[in-house]
Amino acid sequence: MKPIVHGLEAKYGDRIGFVYLSVDDPNTDSLKQALGFRYMPYFVLLDGDGNILQQWAGPVTEAEFATAFDTALAP
Repeated sequence: MKPIVHGLEAKYGDRIGFVYLSVDDPNTDSLKQALGFRYMPYFVLLDGDGNILQQWAGPVTEAEFATAFDTALAP
């Protein structure tokens, strides 16, 4: 997943903030719990107000992410 996510960050990083949370970091446990983290890989797309727009658990294709990102960024 890393090459896909980093490629998307290069493409969308000027419009979407990418944040990476470590499963092993206890300092982020409350945020992971609030976002519904269950297992790796786990991805969450939030709007500017912190509302969950979409969540993915397990592997995701670049096309699936791009569709969700483009929808979220549409005027």
